[in-house]
Amino acid sequence: MVVVGGGISGLSAAWELSGGADGPSASTPRVELIEDGAVVGGSLATTHFAGRTIDLGADGFLARRPEAVDLVRELGCDDQLESIDASGASIWLRGALDELPTGLALGIPTSSGQLKSVRGLSWRARLDAQRDEHAPVRMKIGDDATIGEIVRTKLGRELCYQFVEPMLGGIQAGRVDDLSAKSVFPALLEAARQGGSLMRAMRASGPIAPGPSTTTNTGPTFYSLLAGVGSLPIEIARHLRERGVVIRTGVAVTALRRTPSGNYPWEIDTHATTTPADSVVMATPAPVTARLLGANDPALARLGNVPSASAAMVTFSVARDAVQLSASGTGILVPLGTAWSGDGSMMVTAVTFLDRKWPHLRRDDDVLLRAHVGRIDDLRWTEMGDEQLIARVIDELNVLLGTFTSPNDALVQRWPNALPQYYVGHETIVSDARAAAAPLGVALCGNAYDGVGIPASIGSGRRAGREALEMLHFSYR
Repeated sequence: MVVVGGGISGLSAAWELSGGADGPSASTPRVELIEDGAVVGGSLATTHFAGRTIDLGADGFLARRPEAVDLVRELGCDDQLESIDASGASIWLRGALDELPTGLALGIPTSSGQLKSVRGLSWRARLDAQRDEHAPVRMKIGDDATIGEIVRTKLGRELCYQFVEPMLGGIQAGRVDDLSAKSVFPALLEAARQGGSLMRAMRASGPIAPGPSTTTNTGPTFYSLLAGVGSLPIEIARHLRERGVVIRTGVAVTALRRTPSGNYPWEIDTHATTTPADSVVMATPAPVTARLLGANDPALARLGNVPSASAAMVTFSVARDAVQLSASGTGILVPLGTAWSGDGSMMVTAVTFLDRKWPHLRRDDDVLLRAHVGRIDDLRWTEMGDEQLIARVIDELNVLLGTFTSPNDALVQRWPNALPQYYVGHETIVSDARAAAAPLGVALCGNAYDGVGIPASIGSGRRAGREALEMLHFSYR
């Protein structure tokens, strides 16, 4: 068995292939994982900054999806789980911060009454919300629709673009007018299909997490790890090596070749080696999978059409007495196209108060906050060097926070093409590719298939591992 790609999905696939929670047995196959990066983990990585270890990618993961929590516990790392220590957020509307009301469903209001305290919304937006409750707009829904089409039709343009998009679009650094409700937010699609009030239907749905798999536990909403979320792939790799899994880093796969006349159906080439395999798990970005496998089937080649968004994060350490933050909440959302006193619209799409979310990051003398920039159609940050980007973000934070003096330290992390976009028709692309891959003895996984979050990526990898094992057992019958 060969796993191509050592991000969290590929590592999770290798975990499943090597025995999963039960560990290896006499029937466990030999497993080799090949990763072209210098280390495993992909965007899940940590670094030392301002006297603590911080994540360079996601700083937490949903607890209401079980996949990440289950894996952490299988690794015996329960003591590393840390619950989020704050809740709520603010949104920047009409030049001021408004606290987001509780009870939203991934940014969707569930009653017009929730919006009474949001001063930055116009009277028209409030009327649109009341209309949805008492005289909802009728909407014909087919197999799929964009999130924007549903929200804009049912709740109006202002609520769609100024209130909902900052959260929902931010999950994938995309635009709600492009993102598929079926693939990204199936609960919204189902609510729209009911034909009445969208808000009432969303309220009846209960707790909602992105993607199709949710649980209704009453525990924490989010978890992090005391050593950083980026410690998770390192811990998985350590256990995999103890199980005998071969992990090769800094090695790029150059070709996958079918060898039906040989002892093994596949050969995986790198610049220096060829590895035979009974089956293959492809845990690479969709365009890479298309390049390596597209010649075998047009459905696999179409994976190359899945677009990705790039984004960047600027993390600051600033003296505690040099910045005024809102009294509560984990951060700030900023609608796209927000005007300010500088050039063009604001680049910052969100601000996260890292040490308010996670107790292990707290210090007495400074605060940690992170500014997020970039969307699928906003690449202004890519034309800036780090110092220029830091200066621009500081200027915007001076507006968003009221005052933001010179920070103690700043760190820029860029993630090019890191977030696949799930457009309308994405589900068909994925199902067709998997149907084409299975007869070849190939399983597909990663954040282009089953969701972009950490739990979804882990679940995608473990699913691929199980599929690959079934292929192996079938081939030996």
